Amino acid sequence: MSLLWIALLGIIALLVLVIVFRMQAFVALLLVSLGVGLAAGMPPNAVIQSMQNGMGSTLGFIAVVVGLGSMLGAMLEETGGAQQLARTLVRKLGQDRASWAMAITGFLVSIPVFFDVGFIILVPLVYSLARATKRSTLYYAIPLLAGLAVTHAFVPPTPGPVAVAEVLKADLGKVILYGLLAGIPTAIVAGPIFGRYIANRIHVPVPEWVEAGKDEVPDEKLPSFGLVVSLILLPIALIVAGSFANLAAKPFTAQNLPVPVFYQALGFLGHPFTALIIATLLAFYSLGRRQGLTLDAIQKIASKSLGPAGLIILVTGAGGVFKQVLVDSKIGEAMAQSLGNLGLSPVLLAFLIASVVRIAQGSATVAMMTAAGFMAPILEGFPNVDPAWVTIAIASGATICSHVNDSGFWLVKQYLGMDEKTTFKTWTVMETIIALVGVTCVLILSLFI
Repeated sequence: MSLLWIALLGIIALLVLVIVFRMQAFVALLLVSLGVGLAAGMPPNAVIQSMQNGMGSTLGFIAVVVGLGSMLGAMLEETGGAQQLARTLVRKLGQDRASWAMAITGFLVSIPVFFDVGFIILVPLVYSLARATKRSTLYYAIPLLAGLAVTHAFVPPTPGPVAVAEVLKADLGKVILYGLLAGIPTAIVAGPIFGRYIANRIHVPVPEWVEAGKDEVPDEKLPSFGLVVSLILLPIALIVAGSFANLAAKPFTAQNLPVPVFYQALGFLGHPFTALIIATLLAFYSLGRRQGLTLDAIQKIASKSLGPAGLIILVTGAGGVFKQVLVDSKIGEAMAQSLGNLGLSPVLLAFLIASVVRIAQGSATVAMMTAAGFMAPILEGFPNVDPAWVTIAIASGATICSHVNDSGFWLVKQYLGMDEKTTFKTWTVMETIIALVGVTCVLILSLFI
């Protein structure tokens, strides 16, 4: 059997295990990696060693970034930072532009906060705006959801793009920049523009069971707007600055010259580990101690945040295992050669693989890691293709067509009080717009950058 057929059957086997047999994605990825390695003719001991190397090399970076990012997001969540951000933007922009305020809020909040948590925190504001204006809740909910969904998939330090970037060996600063460049127009089209369109055609009232003001932190306990924005943007700014410093230092290292201390210092501060440690410690102090929280309360918030992160870390590590087996078995080399003969763009292929896996089994994380593992060895044969653009293409594909096998579908349906048909017409279409506009932006922008 050819190596290409082995790779294809491996992905099919993964989908069958997850969809038909309801196997946990972490276990399914490990099992498929084992089977692919053996089927490709690798000695059993070599397969095990390859799996170990893939897990270790991936988690050495991912575990730290996801863990710190989760703590930072939890502090913003528990102290009402997301609420303050939304309320201030709505007040500044006015109710006529409230849909734009919700899109901006979602775009910023989902950088440190998980998508579902951000939505649950902010949906009471959607209810209050819809009540005050008598509009469909979709007018405010769709922009919020679009902003949340775009940065959740496109912009580190959220786990998805960080994990894909690590597997593909993409520069994280570039991924942030490219994610913003592709994400901003995507959020605008899928958010305020589509939100206005669909709200004029489908009126979704505030659910009857919703109580006014429910689940909101009192105004006097909210952190300041400036503090919230600073804590969200600080790690991003440091990581991007670190990437530029590393780029500026390359001519010195190429000539075996000492790198200027300024570039060394900026590169150190801009490493994701350092940037997130600084931001997280500042959050502990400014949102915690300074707001009157005890050390025990801060510790509980931090510890609680690591629960949801654990599964993401394990699935990410299993994606790294799949990638390493494809590399060591030479399957990746064969795929790269075939792709070159077909003339198919790696960016487009990455999008298609992520899309197929996403539609088939529902999990964006599994779709991202499957596509990343598949593409990593292929990119070795395409040195002129920037892995950062491939990362955003995978993120776009992993967002497409959320439906009944995705937990996000049911979360949105429940909180907005919609039936399944309406959820398909609104949420599913919005997610598909994000995917298609996102990959279109990638294909266009990658021609110039």
